[in-house]
Amino acid sequence: MSRKKARIGAMQALFSMDINDDFSLDNLEVFMENNNFQGDEADYINRVVPDILDKLESVDETIEKNLKGWTMARLAKVDRQILRIAVYEFLYKDDIPKEVSINEAVEIARLYSSDEAPKFINGILGTIYRSF
Repeated sequence: MSRKKARIGAMQALFSMDINDDFSLDNLEVFMENNNFQGDEADYINRVVPDILDKLESVDETIEKNLKGWTMARLAKVDRQILRIAVYEFLYKDDIPKEVSINEAVEIARLYSSDEAPKFINGILGTIYRSF
């Protein structure tokens, strides 16, 4: 399994839900039917996205507390999902080193967001990391 590809899939699923303002598991099912994720990558997305949604309030609260001069609503939708995945991993996945979560988030931002996003995401995640 490519964990990066699985994280990208999770980001895309959350992005789709955010765009449609529909964070239901039905929306996740439609996303999975329309995309070509298989095996461990599909398992990861189907396991992680519902867990992120279940813990979304605490994940978003952690992000919001560390946004200086920003709000969750003001963040680009892509950046919001990238941050959600990384912060979820910080809070709930002890088997994933926080440095790995930061690095993956920055790399995904380089691929899918603006030129400024990697530095922005790195800064926010670095601040959250130092608070642990």
